[in-house]
Amino acid sequence: MPRAGWKTNPFRTKKPSLTLGDQQGFMEAMSNIEERKLDLILTSPGGSPEAAEAIMGYLRTRFDHIRAVVPVAAMSAATMMALACDEILMGTHSQLGPIDPQFTLMTPEGPRSSPGQAIIDQFEMAKTECQDPRNIGAWLPLLRSLTPGLIAQCIHSRDRAEEFVAEQLGAHMLEGNHVKAKDVAKWFADFSRFKSHGRPVTVFDAQQQGLKVTRLEDDQTLQDLVLSVHHATRHTFNDTGTTKLIENHHGRAYLQISTQVVVPGPPTGPQPPGPQPAMNRERRRQQQRQNKKKGRR
Repeated sequence: MPRAGWKTNPFRTKKPSLTLGDQQGFMEAMSNIEERKLDLILTSPGGSPEAAEAIMGYLRTRFDHIRAVVPVAAMSAATMMALACDEILMGTHSQLGPIDPQFTLMTPEGPRSSPGQAIIDQFEMAKTECQDPRNIGAWLPLLRSLTPGLIAQCIHSRDRAEEFVAEQLGAHMLEGNHVKAKDVAKWFADFSRFKSHGRPVTVFDAQQQGLKVTRLEDDQTLQDLVLSVHHATRHTFNDTGTTKLIENHHGRAYLQISTQVVVPGPPTGPQPPGPQPAMNRERRRQQQRQNKKKGRR
């Protein structure tokens, strides 16, 4: 079975790990694969749900069977990709995560990230508490950050995440069992259950939901191979500027690399004689005040 790995380095990038541009990376990495079965090694904190949907749509045109392999963690949108596969391979300490949408809001203190359901819940709380006029002043600063359409967008994004996962489960991992597929999708999207977008879903949790999940430890040879690939990728992240890697078993790869620009600071120590830079008005005034003080002494 061919192998392709998508791994991102959360310590080297502030942008969403999974973006629509990654579809081009997958197209590049899959361009020399002829087999129709795929082991997809996933390691990522997540990213754009729309990107997950687009990438899995592309992979389904290339492969008849896809097995997600999760050596450590495939969270959020990466969990959506795993649930869109035919089966999942996880270790005892591997984890998936909730799929509820997250939003970044601009506040006077800077950008703040929040679960979509938490935004909806807080808005409902404000509607109740603001019936007492004494509470309006406390709520106004929070309500100002709710841009037009945000509440509706939170609801639609949550519903679409559930719909996509339910559609994929019903078509593949839980083939034909659409009622169960909807229940599982709702379970993964239930913020009130998890109360944190980073809360882990273990291999045992996934099995209890009726998913087709196999433990990596059941095949020691395969486990060693998967972990060898994972550790080699970690070395690539740690020793280079790579932030994202999509690679197949033939060596064809798509990499995203961050560059660091070193800006030299102001010179220190004694300076060689030469023309001094012109002083601005405030600097001249400070110099004049210092000269007057020296004269009085």
